Amino acid sequence: QVQLVESGGGLVQAGGSLKHSCAASGRTFSSYTMGWFRQAPGKVREFVAVIAWSAGRTDYGDSMKGRFTISRDNAKNTVYLQMNSLKPEDTAVYYCAATLRRYSTLYYSYEYWGQGTQVTVSS
Repeated sequence: QVQLVESGGGLVQAGGSLKHSCAASGRTFSSYTMGWFRQAPGKVREFVAVIAWSAGRTDYGDSMKGRFTISRDNAKNTVYLQMNSLKPEDTAVYYCAATLRRYSTLYYSYEYWGQGTQVTVSS
């Protein structure tokens, strides 16, 4: 069982940056693939980024490439999402998620979810 607690959302102007953190409980954090997803009002949950348990593999949604960076510190049981060059269309609730099943960009592959944090990018 893993519990995920997120922090770092907020309001930022277009072109600005934010860094999300997601702290996990449990002793097996290093075994989990960790992902970030987002959901805007009226839209489906969208893949943002994923990082393998070893941090040796990462993937990003197309619109996030070159702007967002996912990383993890297994000693601190924490995964991060650095978001740069933010755009109004990045406005959404951001969720971190964990899975032991397999490396995946699909939200339904993830068993555990954080509470979500709101990111609002003003133009």
